[in-house]
Amino acid sequence: MLTTLRSIVQEVNGARDLNEALEIIVSRVQRAMNTEVCSVYLLDPDSNRYILMATEGLYKKAVGNVSLAHSEGLIGLVGSREEPINLEDATAHPRYRYFPETGEERFRSFLGVPIIHHRRVLGVLVVQQRESSRCFDEGEEAFLVTISAQLAGVIAHSEATGAMSGLSLTGQASHDIGFKGVAGSPGVAIGTGVVVYPPADLEAVPDKEVDDTEAEKNLFMAAVMAVREDIELVAERLAPQLRPEELALFEVYLRMLDDNALPGEVMTRIIAGQWAQGALKQVVQQYVRHFEKMGDLYLSERAVDIRDLGRRLLAHLQEGNQEELVYPQETVLVSDELTPAMLGEVPRGQLVGLVSVRGSSNSHVAILARAMGVPTVMGMIDMPVNQLNGRELVVDGFEGQIYASPSADLRLFYQEICDEEDALFRGLEELRDKPCITTDGRRVPLLVNTGLMTDVVRSLSHGAEGIGLYRTEVPFMINERFPSEQEQRAYYREQLEAFAPNDVTMRTLDIGGDKALSYFPISEENPFLGWRGIRVTLDHPEIFLVQVRAMLKASDGLNNLRIMLPMISNVSEVEESLHLIYRVYHEVREEGYDIQMPKVGVMIEIPAAVYQVRDLSHRVDFLSVGSNDLTQYLLAVDRNNPRVASLYHSFHPAVLHALVKIANDAHDAGTPVSICGELAGDPGGAVLLMAMGYDALSMNAASLPKVKSVIRSIDSEWAVKLLHDVLDLDSPHVIKSCVDLALRRAGFGRYLRPGRLSGEAPAAAPASS
Repeated sequence: MLTTLRSIVQEVNGARDLNEALEIIVSRVQRAMNTEVCSVYLLDPDSNRYILMATEGLYKKAVGNVSLAHSEGLIGLVGSREEPINLEDATAHPRYRYFPETGEERFRSFLGVPIIHHRRVLGVLVVQQRESSRCFDEGEEAFLVTISAQLAGVIAHSEATGAMSGLSLTGQASHDIGFKGVAGSPGVAIGTGVVVYPPADLEAVPDKEVDDTEAEKNLFMAAVMAVREDIELVAERLAPQLRPEELALFEVYLRMLDDNALPGEVMTRIIAGQWAQGALKQVVQQYVRHFEKMGDLYLSERAVDIRDLGRRLLAHLQEGNQEELVYPQETVLVSDELTPAMLGEVPRGQLVGLVSVRGSSNSHVAILARAMGVPTVMGMIDMPVNQLNGRELVVDGFEGQIYASPSADLRLFYQEICDEEDALFRGLEELRDKPCITTDGRRVPLLVNTGLMTDVVRSLSHGAEGIGLYRTEVPFMINERFPSEQEQRAYYREQLEAFAPNDVTMRTLDIGGDKALSYFPISEENPFLGWRGIRVTLDHPEIFLVQVRAMLKASDGLNNLRIMLPMISNVSEVEESLHLIYRVYHEVREEGYDIQMPKVGVMIEIPAAVYQVRDLSHRVDFLSVGSNDLTQYLLAVDRNNPRVASLYHSFHPAVLHALVKIANDAHDAGTPVSICGELAGDPGGAVLLMAMGYDALSMNAASLPKVKSVIRSIDSEWAVKLLHDVLDLDSPHVIKSCVDLALRRAGFGRYLRPGRLSGEAPAAAPASS
C-alpha cells in the first residue's frame, strides 16, 4: 500500500490544476481499493456548500451540479464530525440524502473521510460499493484516511491556484484570497507583485565529458567575475540604506566566490573532464546537501545562498538570455526563495514589500528587511507563486498574511491602516522628549530592543530612554567567523555611545534554537530544548570571556553598560557566569581601563526560572523577562511554525499569571524587574505590565510612541483594576478583547491595529492557512 500511496501522491503533485488533481485522485483510489465508486466533494468557502467536484463510478453529468449544505446528508455529517463514517447500508442511515442525478442508489456500502488541512475542512473523500454486505475493513479505512491526509496539502495548493484565477469552486468571481505565513518584518504594504524566478535551473543540467577543459575553465572564471561584479553592484546600490555590518551579508556571497571556496572545487571537477555547467551543478548540490543535512535553521538559509549563487553562475554560463524585469513604482517582490541579492536589484525607493515561500523570521532576507523597514512575510507554504506576478498584493507584516487581488473594501481597509500609521507617527513625534509618566505620577521608563545600528537610529528618533535588550548575536550572525575582540568592541561602543549616559543592557551571546552561526554549527533533534544561550557560552568560556572583555572595554569612560545572561535555568549557571565576569573585570582594570563593575542580570525566559526568582534575585542586580521565549516554552508553541503559530498568544492566562508571580517575587526580594518582548510593545499589554509593577518596558522602536501616549494618559488605579478584571478570565482571546474594549472606552481606539488587535479585519477567502 505504501508504494501505491507514494505513486498517487506523486501523480497528484504533477497535476496542472485542481480538476486534474481531483480526477487523478478518484481514478487511482478507485483502482487501488478495488471499489466501484470514488468521489470527492469540496467545501466551497463562498457558498458554504459541499460540491461534487470529481467522481469515478457516479454519473459524470452530476459533477459540479450536485451540492449539499454544510450539514446536509452523509457528506455533511463526515465534514461536521471531522472523522470517518463507515456504513454497510448507507440508505438506512437517517442522514442519507438521495440525488437521482448521481445514480448512487445502486451503491449501498459507504466510507467517507474528511479532507482537513491546517484544521480547515476542505472536503470529503468517499468510496462506495454495490453490495450491502460489504463493510470496508479497518485496513481500507486507514488507507483512505492516509490518502486524505497526504493529499490535503496538495488539494489546498491546487485550490488556491484555482482561486487565484479569479473563480471560486462554483465559477463565481473570487476576491481577497488570503495566504498565511510567518511575520518576517512588521508593517503593511500595498503594491504590485513581481515574481522573481531562479535565473537558471541547475537540476536540468546534464553531466557531460569534454576534451577542451581549458576553454571550460575560462568560461567558468568569466562567469565568476561577472557574478562578483553583479553582487558588488547590488551591495553598492543598497549601501546608502544599510550600515556596514548589514552590508557584510553581501561579503558572504563574495567570500563564497573566492578561489579556494566554491570556484576551487568546480575547477577541480572541470580539470577532471566535466564541462563547466555540470561541474557547477555537482558542487552546488553537494554544498546544499551538506548544509541541509545539518538540520539547523540558519544553515538552511546558507543553503539558499549557495543555491542562489549557483543559479547566477549558471545563468552567465548559459549566456544569460534572461528577460529584463520591470519593477513597478510600488513593488512587492515575490519568490520561492528570496535572497539578499534579489533585494538590491529593485530600484531604490520602489520596494514596498517582500513575500517568500521559504525562509523564517531569522533568515538573511528577514534581517535585511527589518533593517530597511520593508514589510515582509515568510514561510508561505501553500502559496502558488507563479500566479502572483502582476497582481495587486497586500502584505500584512504584522500578522504574516498576504491578500491577492484585494476587493475595494479590503484595499481601503489596509490603505487606512497605512495612512493611520503614518499620521499617528507624525502626531506622536511631539512626545519624543517627554517622560513616560502616568497622570498620577508613576514613572515607567520605555526602552528599546536593538540588534543593528539602524535600530538605534530609529530608537533615538522615537524617544527611547535606553536599551533594554541589545542582541549581541546579530553581529555574530552576519559574520563568517567569530568577531574578534576589537570588532566586538567597536559594535558595542557604537551602541553605548549612542545612548550615553542612559543604560544599555547587552545580552551575552544567545545562539541555538532558531539562531545559529554558519561557522559554529549546532545540529540537534530539538534545538529549542537543547544547547543554547548560556549553556553554549559556559561550555565555551573562550567565547564568553572575549565577549565580556570587549563589552567592558567598550564601556570605558561611559560606564552605562549592563550585562544580561540568557536562558538561565538554575543558580549554578549564574554563579559560574559571575565568576568569569569578575575575573575579566579585574583583568581589564589591571590593563589601565577606567571602568566600573557593570550591573549583571538574568533573563527569565524558561519556566524553571519563574519559580527561582527569589534565589536568582539574591545573586544579581536586576531581572528581565524575555516574554517571547517564556510564552513559547509555557505554551509549547514555536511561533515561527505556521502550523501552530495561532496557538501562540501573549495574553494567555498562564502567561499573565506567570508574569504577575515574577514581578511580585522580584519586588519581595528587592530586585528591579523589566520585560522585553512583544507584549511590552502592545499598548494593552504595556498597561497590564505596568499594573503588575514592572519597573521598565523594552520594545521595538516602532511601538514606543503609542505605548508612551497611552501610559501618559491613564492613572495607575485604572490599570490595576483592568488587570484584576482580566486575571479572572480563562481565554486569551476574551482577555485580549476585554483589554481592547477598555482601551477603546478610554479613547485609545486609534492605537489598536485593526485585525490583529481589535478583530475588525474584514473576512477574506482562506485559500491557505
